Amino acid sequence: MDADGAAFLRADVERFCDELADLAPAVRLRLVAELRAALDEVTTAALISGMAAAKQEGWGLRRIAAFTGVSHEQVRRLLACGVRKSGRGM
Repeated sequence: MDADGAAFLRADVERFCDELADLAPAVRLRLVAELRAALDEVTTAALISGMAAAKQEGWGLRRIAAFTGVSHEQVRRLLACGVRKSGRGM
């Protein structure tokens, strides 16, 4: 995927959110919360996977952090969480 793919996905999410405008507030809020949780779950898994791949290629925590916009300590915690979930080492 490239930047165009990310822009396409963003446009899809924006369209989905626009379609919620006429719904009752309770329904709208529930759907947005569900969407947010699903996106967070998917993007966090992809981020951890990318971090693990970078670590396997010899990248340091600070370099990974610079590319992902989080602290190196957050990288360390996310990688540790990924190891516990997958049962594999880096």
